[in-house]
Amino acid sequence: MAGFRRTSTPRLLYSFYSSTLSHSSSPSPSSALLLGNFHLRHSSSAARVKEDKEPWWKESMEKVRNIGISAHIDSGKTTLTERVLYYTGRIHEIHEVRGKDGVGAKMDSMDLEREKGITIQSAATYCTWNGYQINIIDTPGHVDFTIEVERALRVLDGAILVLCSVGGVQSQSITVDRQMRRYEVPRLAFINKLDRMGADPWKVLNQKVHRRFGGFFGVNELQSKLRHHSAAVQVPIGLEEEFKGLVDLVQLKAYYFHGSNGEKVTAEEVPADMEGLVSEKRRELIEMVSEVDDKLAEAFLSDEPISPEDLEAAVRRATVARKFIPVFMGSAFKNKGVQPLLDGVLNYLPCPIEVSNYALDQTKNEEKIALSGSPDGRLVALAFKLEEGRFGQLTYLRIYEGVIKKGEFIVNVNTGKRIKVPRLVRMHSNEMEDIQEAHAGQIVAVFGVDCASGDTFTDGSVKYTMTSMNVPEPVMSLAVQPVSKDSGGQFSKALNRFQKEDPTFRVGLDPESGQQTIISGMGELHLDIYVERIRREYKVDATVGKPRVNFRETVTQRAEFDYLHKKQTGGQGQYGRETFQMVHTRGKTIAGVLLVKEGRLCSENSRSIELPVKIVTLTIQSLRVKNFENSSHIAKLTVWHIPSQQKHPYSKIRKKHQEISAKEVELYSSYPSKI
Repeated sequence: MAGFRRTSTPRLLYSFYSSTLSHSSSPSPSSALLLGNFHLRHSSSAARVKEDKEPWWKESMEKVRNIGISAHIDSGKTTLTERVLYYTGRIHEIHEVRGKDGVGAKMDSMDLEREKGITIQSAATYCTWNGYQINIIDTPGHVDFTIEVERALRVLDGAILVLCSVGGVQSQSITVDRQMRRYEVPRLAFINKLDRMGADPWKVLNQKVHRRFGGFFGVNELQSKLRHHSAAVQVPIGLEEEFKGLVDLVQLKAYYFHGSNGEKVTAEEVPADMEGLVSEKRRELIEMVSEVDDKLAEAFLSDEPISPEDLEAAVRRATVARKFIPVFMGSAFKNKGVQPLLDGVLNYLPCPIEVSNYALDQTKNEEKIALSGSPDGRLVALAFKLEEGRFGQLTYLRIYEGVIKKGEFIVNVNTGKRIKVPRLVRMHSNEMEDIQEAHAGQIVAVFGVDCASGDTFTDGSVKYTMTSMNVPEPVMSLAVQPVSKDSGGQFSKALNRFQKEDPTFRVGLDPESGQQTIISGMGELHLDIYVERIRREYKVDATVGKPRVNFRETVTQRAEFDYLHKKQTGGQGQYGRETFQMVHTRGKTIAGVLLVKEGRLCSENSRSIELPVKIVTLTIQSLRVKNFENSSHIAKLTVWHIPSQQKHPYSKIRKKHQEISAKEVELYSSYPSKI
């Protein structure tokens, strides 16, 4: 029998001052922190610190994982989360997505989520596995709810990217992976649904064989579409209806899943008919990891035997460094492969103190400050999600340093307000559990704290702020108004609440009529969900107009220009010549290149740029201006820089040089989003 067993009710990493605490024996420093008994830490940890020369909190922090589960829609991430909670003992029954049994998956708490079978809001929970604390955020898969993925990944230390064994790498898989890359999140990949007809994990990996290091080299779809350096760490035993178990390529063991819910896992020897395939795939795994880990590469090139311990350590080093992504396999719906994936989370993803986090010191011109991640430090926490609860605003916090306690005062650095923490809770989907305190590395929620998403809280001793998450611009707008004028108050209340909770949900007035309400969001489904929530939660029926898409333009290939500005003004005249090129560059945005005719803006050129231009970089190759009295003004007429606050102003060149060579200028769009 393998060590994968369903645990009892998880132990908590927070303090609960119960009546039984005083009767318990003195815990070790690590268990004291795991149980949250901070008042015991100094007396019980002194001897250990002296002996080990390590901080009292290090051992327990190493047993914490903060992860998110993300994927393309319908890839099975919520089903996977349900199994994780069951096998870790956090829930005691398995329920399915769409609520067919009248209950629904634990992480889908909204009625709309259970009816539609999709995740709309990210949900937080926690569990324990083999003595490790795992904080989990389950995120939506639909592109319309991308902000939920953004703010989850902003505060997480690791992630699981779920892929469908039939669909492979899909459109939202690419989007989610881009978000993980933006926040530098180490991740595992999990190829799900191996029980489905047409399941083929090797098609997802798309492995082709090339000679390298005298062996084999795998080029896969994860590399071609996601630019991942990845390889399988498991081989399935059978596929589709014959899917029975998995072979671990690191430990060289075969795992089979038994019981009504797959809770019993047995470890056996590798089947004889699979030894050739397992040997080949293990060699591919070693070779891929060797390319990014020097220690393993040295052993591999020297033909030294590579033990499971050496390979596991190398995979961990490469994964934490974001140089490699191990690929796991299974079927969450058929209860196969989840427990080894949990072991992979513990073995390969980083703990909070292994991740570099930084704050900006507002007293030193936003100097970048590295955070220690220790509970001994000064409190630094980021508010990353807001919800309107029964007891007021519920604010989700990720604590990066220090300790937060119920009843103590904290400072919102962004507003300067000093606020008392009236209630501190930890979330389990839509359920909450009151706690007394929480330390660095944890994700908690506070009631009664008025703030905005992205605000930073400290204990007042420092003025640090954390960089907030990326908020994409809305792509679709919709006219909406209440059917009854008497519902105007509730209608406005709903819009104000949703706008505060969701940064991608915008509310405005039609600029033509000045009266009709326009809501904007990330797609038609996004807006439809909010209209339906207004009806259900606020009892307000609303009429909606036709959706309107906010289009954007970009260039498709490199283009070079040679522009001459020449004008005789009656005096010395004006002369300026510029050569430049425009290229497609992801992440850059300009409003266009506006040419000048007779010292004025070309009106016909303005009409040709009707939409904001995105993802473009303009590089000035050379700029020459005649040495007249007002040469800087001529340069302004030659190079048009469009600031964000004005539509078509003259540009300003910071350095009034006679010649500028190879100067890259990023121009940012100022056009209104309305077309």
